[in-house]
Amino acid sequence: MSDLTITRIEAIPYRIPYRKSLKFASGEVSHADHVLVRVHTAGGLTGCADAPPRPFTYGETQRGIVAVVEDVFAGQVIGLDATERARLHARLHRTIGNPAAKSAVDMAVWDLLGQAWGQPVTRLLGGYTDRMRVSHMLGFDTPTAMAQEACAIRDTYGITTFKVKVGRRPIELDVEVVRALRNTLGDKVELYIDGNRGWTASESARALEQLRDVGLTLAEELNPADDVLGRRWLVKGCAVPFVADESATTPAEVTRELLGGSATAVSIKTARTGFTISEQVLALAQGLGVEVVMGNQIDGQLGTACTVAFGAAHEPTVARAGELSNFLDMSDDLLTEPLRITGGELAAPTAPGIGVTVDPDKLARYRIDT
Repeated sequence: MSDLTITRIEAIPYRIPYRKSLKFASGEVSHADHVLVRVHTAGGLTGCADAPPRPFTYGETQRGIVAVVEDVFAGQVIGLDATERARLHARLHRTIGNPAAKSAVDMAVWDLLGQAWGQPVTRLLGGYTDRMRVSHMLGFDTPTAMAQEACAIRDTYGITTFKVKVGRRPIELDVEVVRALRNTLGDKVELYIDGNRGWTASESARALEQLRDVGLTLAEELNPADDVLGRRWLVKGCAVPFVADESATTPAEVTRELLGGSATAVSIKTARTGFTISEQVLALAQGLGVEVVMGNQIDGQLGTACTVAFGAAHEPTVARAGELSNFLDMSDDLLTEPLRITGGELAAPTAPGIGVTVDPDKLARYRIDT
């Protein structure tokens, strides 16, 4: 047994309320009902990562993540050396689905490897730069409220890129919001929209036509990928990159969406593809010549640290602002030192591993399994 032999895995459910609920076409999040995954080694190292369940998107629940990690993955992974990442992944992928649970195990292993080798994960992954520009995600509200929130975020944190949740009916509700944001924020702010599959293809096309003069830079998952012909028709006529998100959760799905004409860009979320599979998705996107966006799974600060660690490591993922700020809506977090957005940017942590530390007192306060 080496010092990097995996000896134990924990899955700790916790709950932290949001100051403001995030509402969107496929659901609403008012609490961070997440699972902290910790992987322990014989040498005393512990790697940590966060698993945010999104039952309305991937079918995972908080209790389901705890169960699959403890009852299935632990038995498959304990006894492996943490450097045997390919073997670890082969065992995890015997189980169908469970993307957030698998991703948390993967990233926790990367975390402890970085600690063992004395290097931040972002450098192990590529080390392209040390920070990313930040995009802030705006959930459903009135035009006035959303414009006020965007102004406050811009003025406080220097963020000038906003992802606007759309997908309501009638579509004019969201058209009015996007226009209000453009009129309030001016031309120097980047706006793009995300429908979370809320509209039909024809509704999406009508909304895009009404917003043609607003200067959108991306359109994401406006309608379901299962609407095969309608989706292809919509994407073919879309004047901006059409981002596959929930429809492209694996490399195979990315291939299907891009080659099938159902998307022209890809969202990468480390919360659902970890670091290892995210590298595969990024390489696939590069090979096919499409843009990528570092997406947000409504992550807390630990999840956001993982996103910026991956995003800052590669040139294509820093080309666009990453969705790195929605932890600002949480009433508290688990980290000993909070992440700080300044000048519209978030720096990747520089300590070995993912580079952040969970506060044991906060974990004790918010965990719900004791």
